[in-house]
Amino acid sequence: MIPVVKGWFTETSIEVASLGIQVHGGMGYIEETGAAQYYRDARITTIYEGTTSIQANDLVGRKIAREAGATAKAVIKDMKATLRALKAVEGEDFAAMARHLAAGAKAVEQCVGWIVDTYATDIKAVHAGSVPFLKLMGIVAGGWQMARAALAAQAKVAKGEGDAGFLTAKIATARFFADHYLAQAPGLRETVTGGAAGVMALAAEQF
Repeated sequence: MIPVVKGWFTETSIEVASLGIQVHGGMGYIEETGAAQYYRDARITTIYEGTTSIQANDLVGRKIAREAGATAKAVIKDMKATLRALKAVEGEDFAAMARHLAAGAKAVEQCVGWIVDTYATDIKAVHAGSVPFLKLMGIVAGGWQMARAALAAQAKVAKGEGDAGFLTAKIATARFFADHYLAQAPGLRETVTGGAAGVMALAAEQF
């Protein structure tokens, strides 16, 4: 998960900081709040310990292909255990989380299988889709962890423990992530497994 943490988290921090600028709106307001500085600070994080592409190449090459996806498959197994727990909880929030996590875990599983099967015969195709795969892995792992947090929150709510407002907000944010981010997983799978032709379509002299 190290390249995912280094790559996806830093890319996501840029997106969050950029949205923060949009929320404040207007050049004067941005400079008064310091929102632009957060964006500048976030932008450098994708370079400090290797660019996102370097992290993505590490993920598909050394972390997956080299060991035939063994660790990735173990992670997927854990995701599926959380999925079973989601399906056991009543309510539309948990049903939505389960639906999107199921699609996300399936997308990751299919990509891992494709990476393992393709790496020896077409290494360029695999690396052409490495950054979208890193994004896919980050989104699905993020949704998985948020689902775990939602399950823990629901267990406390059911027992009447803890801060009800905080706990219900935790469930709501997990549902939001599932609906708005986990839902992207199937499309990213298509980019990972079928996007290499477009990446390598141009000859060097055409650039």
